[in-house]
Amino acid sequence: MAGTENKVGLVHIFATHNNTIILLTDLTGAETLAKCSGGIVVKTQHKEGSPYAAMKIAEIIAQKAREKGITNVHVRVRAKGGIRPRNPGQGAEASIRSLTRNGIRILSIENVTPAPHDGTRKKKKHRSKKV
Repeated sequence: MAGTENKVGLVHIFATHNNTIILLTDLTGAETLAKCSGGIVVKTQHKEGSPYAAMKIAEIIAQKAREKGITNVHVRVRAKGGIRPRNPGQGAEASIRSLTRNGIRILSIENVTPAPHDGTRKKKKHRSKKV
C-alpha cells in the first residue's frame, strides 16, 4: 500500500519579537510547500509577534501540510541572531504547541539561530539622562 506512507516535511519557524514567519518545505529545504506570517492572520501590526498570531499561523500551515499528505515534520527554530538577540520571540513556543494540537507529529526540534564569529561590533547601549 504505497498511498498510506507518511510524508516528512521541514518546518522553518522564524520568530522575532515583532513577527513570526513559518515556512513548510520538503526535506531538502529547496521546495516551498506553504508559508504564512503574522501579517496574514492579525489586523494590527503590533500583534504580529504575539503567541495568538503564531498559533493561528501554525494552524494554517498544519492544514496545508495535511492537504499535501505530510504528517511528520522536523522543526527548525530561528531568531534574529548574529549581533542581535539569540533567543526566539514568544511565537516560537506557541507555534510548536499548535502544530502538535493540529495533528502534525514533530520528529525533532533544532535551533538554527546564526551565531556571530567575530564579525561586526555590537551597538552601544543607549545612555539615559541622569537624574
